[in-house]
Amino acid sequence: MQFEVSNLYHIYNRGNNKQPIFFNRDNYLYFLTKVKKHIQPNCDILAWCLMPNHFHFLLHANIATVKIVKENPIEINALTEGIRLLLSSYTQGINKQNNTTGNLFQQKTKSKCITDGDKNYGYTTFQYTHQNPFKANLVRRLEDWEFSSFADYAGLRNGRLCNKALAFSLFAINEKTFLSDSYKELPDDLLKKIF
Repeated sequence: MQFEVSNLYHIYNRGNNKQPIFFNRDNYLYFLTKVKKHIQPNCDILAWCLMPNHFHFLLHANIATVKIVKENPIEINALTEGIRLLLSSYTQGINKQNNTTGNLFQQKTKSKCITDGDKNYGYTTFQYTHQNPFKANLVRRLEDWEFSSFADYAGLRNGRLCNKALAFSLFAINEKTFLSDSYKELPDDLLKKIF
């Protein structure tokens, strides 16, 4: 994956054959420890959501993101390598837990640059990421889904994965209306642009 400093990226992947990737609460927490180790040092995480069979991240590339960490046979940047390590180490843990073998995730993690074009792409991705469990009918309220950054932004939890100050700045988020704004319907034409 190629990244450029200061650009926003929607990163997502799902279970092989759309199968679950999280089987219990501890799996979600284990994945997040891997995110903290392999992803957070290599970019600014602006939003995230873990769903039973897929995940979404909204990332802001910085200098650490584009640092070359491997050169042979091709150059690999720190974030690409971090994503690889996250998924492979998590898969190993789940395979051991479930006494299985093989790929847990689809082969290619998707990375969509959403900086180009309309300035609403980043904010749309931010909102979409948080609305995912609500739209999937996993919860009745956004604030009830434990495995996203929504609770951090809503002031219900003091999570430390996201660079909230940067997100507030980039998307001009109004802290006073954040909760009600988060439930607003997202335009289909913008949603198509974030994938």
